[in-house]
Amino acid sequence: MKQIEFTDIEGIEVGHAQNLNAATGCTVMLCGDGATAGVDVRGGAPGTRETDLLNPVNLVQKIHAVMLAGGSAFGLDAAAGIMQYLEEKKIGFDVGVTRVPIVCGAVLFDLTLGDFKIRPDKEMGYSACVNATKKFCSQGNVGAGTGATVGKILGMNRAMKSGLGCYALQVGDLKVGALVAVNCLGDVIDPETGKKLAGPLSVDGKTLADTEDIMIQAYADKKNLFSGNTTIGVVATNATFDKAQVTKLASMAQNGYARTMRPAHTMVDGDTIFALSTGDVSADLSVAGLLAARVMERAVVNAVKNTTSLCGLKSYSDIF
Repeated sequence: MKQIEFTDIEGIEVGHAQNLNAATGCTVMLCGDGATAGVDVRGGAPGTRETDLLNPVNLVQKIHAVMLAGGSAFGLDAAAGIMQYLEEKKIGFDVGVTRVPIVCGAVLFDLTLGDFKIRPDKEMGYSACVNATKKFCSQGNVGAGTGATVGKILGMNRAMKSGLGCYALQVGDLKVGALVAVNCLGDVIDPETGKKLAGPLSVDGKTLADTEDIMIQAYADKKNLFSGNTTIGVVATNATFDKAQVTKLASMAQNGYARTMRPAHTMVDGDTIFALSTGDVSADLSVAGLLAARVMERAVVNAVKNTTSLCGLKSYSDIF
């Protein structure tokens, strides 16, 4: 088993566009030849696009892009630019008069950082497509991770900067990778060491408090005091799976969220994972699923460790 780039997976290009001053951005995974796709939504406050068609009982079998964006529901506008780009390339579902690109997506809440009036839009979505490459996968304050934060239960003045991370593995001919923008309510843990990497800062700003302890002590408080969250990601493989199988792959990848984020899947997170099957390699679904969870773990850790301070929020490197 060896580590590879996320973009080493066949049929996928990754592009980012962001506005660092506004602290928001979007990321696109282009699948020009089409990819079999599924989705698993676990959070209680999701913002998504074109997820119903991924149900195995529905017509469309292939999608052409996945978009991850900031901007909360406003950020869904970026998909229009991705559709324009793909239509210009004559990529999409053939309806006779044109080809309709199938672009699925999810957004995270980053409006409380930077300038909330600037959100991912059609122009930014198009720019992300122009920037798409198979050469490498950027991490940190890029794309959908630009405005991502964690540890917000005590307010944004005690939160930490997070970002976008990716990680991929190859076993024989099988490749499995993950890309994620980490914007969770709670703490981020490295499951390999048990070390807490990020979360709400203590009063002195030098150590970390514990989100779950804070929540348990305030169990009777039903007010929604959280400023907005949601972790959104993609797992991709060159294995051959149908829609039902790749939906299960997305479900198993959620274990990567559960192992690294505490708590995960709360009512104020919209935690969502898309899964893509792009190749023709034969593989056992359970093996691909356990690898999907493992690469998602490392992608979450990378999102925190590769991010630098932005808009006055401390990052992992500032604390450790």
